[in-house]
Amino acid sequence: MIDFPDALRLLHPAIAVSVVFPIIGIVVRMAWQTRQRRLEVAQQGKSKIPPVVGSEHVKIGRWLTGSVVGLALLGLAHPIFKKLIKAGALNNDPSRVGLIALLFLATIATLVLLFMARERLWRAVFATLTGMGLVILGFQTDAQGNPLVFRRDNEWFVSHFYYGLAAALLMIFSLAIVQEIYQDRTNRWRTVHIMLNSLATLLFIGQGITGVRDLLEIPLSWQEPYIFSCDYVNKKCPEPAKQSQLLEPASQSQIPEPLLAPAMRGDRT
Repeated sequence: MIDFPDALRLLHPAIAVSVVFPIIGIVVRMAWQTRQRRLEVAQQGKSKIPPVVGSEHVKIGRWLTGSVVGLALLGLAHPIFKKLIKAGALNNDPSRVGLIALLFLATIATLVLLFMARERLWRAVFATLTGMGLVILGFQTDAQGNPLVFRRDNEWFVSHFYYGLAAALLMIFSLAIVQEIYQDRTNRWRTVHIMLNSLATLLFIGQGITGVRDLLEIPLSWQEPYIFSCDYVNKKCPEPAKQSQLLEPASQSQIPEPLLAPAMRGDRT
């Protein structure tokens, strides 16, 4: 069995694999069917694809937005609070810990309000606040200015953090413009929706690849003192401590008396 801290670390990838990625597959399938039905109806006047597929696509798409943003918040919460607690922030800077906790709650609240909002203004406000909450939480640093969430800034184009943040923001925006898609007769919002969610799909694929890569680099909790001492740029780790001297054959004085041969003990037959 793995230790409890390691089990907490596995919650994020476990939920992604078992919940989020299956929903992505369903949403993509229904999006394709919705488009095919719309094209067939426009050209032939009818389609074998049931009309309910459109409303089901919207409903499951809302589930996808909630699950993606929730998963992003979970992925941010674990390293942030782990490092704050490890640094003694609960005793040294409890106000900051409280503010970060309130920011998590506020981001969740604005996401819920975004689901409930119907007016365009309020949808824009709550979508902006939810996105701001994710960005502010993701870029938190410790007292020395080091990021609390590993970001791979020098390789942002293959960063699991940046892919996930961008995908979550795209999901929030897609949720905010759902009503505009159905009210706009020029299909401009629909085109924007298709383009942005196609990009989001590519980001989700990148999330799967970068997430597996990062799991290879994350050590177990008891391995951290050794693994984190490695030089990741040059791909070198400290050599094991060398023994100060080689083991020498034990002298006769170190050998227990019963093990000495009779001749060596001075016995005579």
